[in-house]
Amino acid sequence: MIEKRIKEVQSELGAKEALLVTDGNNRFYLTGFRSSAGTVLVLKEKAYFLIDFRYFEKAKNTVSALEVKLSNRTNDEIDELLKANNINKLYIETYTTSVSAEKSYSEAFGIEISSDDKMDKLLEKMRSIKTSEELELIKIAQSYTDKTFSYILERIETGRTEKEVMLDMEFYMRKLGSEGVSFDFIVVSGKNSSLPHGVPTDKMIEKGDFITMDFGAVAGGYRSDMTRTVAVGCVSDEQRLVYETVLKAQEEAIKNISAGKICSQIDKIARDIISEAGFGDNFGHGLGHSVGIEIHENPNFNMRCHEILLPGTVMTVEPGIYLENKFGVRIEDMVYVTENGCINLTESPKNLIII
Repeated sequence: MIEKRIKEVQSELGAKEALLVTDGNNRFYLTGFRSSAGTVLVLKEKAYFLIDFRYFEKAKNTVSALEVKLSNRTNDEIDELLKANNINKLYIETYTTSVSAEKSYSEAFGIEISSDDKMDKLLEKMRSIKTSEELELIKIAQSYTDKTFSYILERIETGRTEKEVMLDMEFYMRKLGSEGVSFDFIVVSGKNSSLPHGVPTDKMIEKGDFITMDFGAVAGGYRSDMTRTVAVGCVSDEQRLVYETVLKAQEEAIKNISAGKICSQIDKIARDIISEAGFGDNFGHGLGHSVGIEIHENPNFNMRCHEILLPGTVMTVEPGIYLENKFGVRIEDMVYVTENGCINLTESPKNLIII
């Protein structure tokens, strides 16, 4: 799988061109090796992974598609490789490389440092289309997420704090086998649930609260993402209306997802349903985003993204309604885009659950 990725990058390079990769997520994608440092250099016929002493032994024994080199003076070592291979043009990651880093490369290598983003776009497209192996890892991560939801439903009760619920979920998920968490979990209740990215607090859960939980697991470096909103004890007519509106918007959007559709059009389907119900001003974020090595990847379901969905993309679908100082509801699933529709990777129930 890694060798195929390297070859795809090489197919876009000229004989005297190279690509320098330092971003941790792209580096992992092209090596299969997770580290806090390291540099990938891809040439037309060769590829190198320069890594320091801390990781060298493990990398040497696990990375096979690239030549692993012990690195002490990275820029000097890259310069030697560029000169030895007569490279006169170096592509860098324009999306993530700082101005100061670009300047240092120009001074160190003395060749053209390209500001063309064509290699960024190539890696972005490659990462957006998941292989069967990547999909299986995302499914494993989602299975941990589904199991954690089932677990926490039995443990939510009045008197527990948002922080306690969040820590309970995280500990259980790691116990299941998750490599970590996809992101800092959101567990917010009552008035706090009107905050789309609220942080868990010491607020105690009370009867009549909505609790929104946004969480995900990690398997083999790939992430899952799911949100569920549940009620405690009882719901008001307004709470029920908001919940059913969000659920309808989500389900209709999912029904319309398939390869060839435009991202903004899928967003519009959910947004129109919420607006027609009178809550248009209370849905202020995009409908969803791609997921993979990072929790937020491209493309996105929002009003400004006019990209065409490709088969193999994993997307979240997460409409929400947030009533300031009252409550909020968000429901989120992950789907795998196919030629004729999509496959929902999320198995947790999303009917209104009253605990």
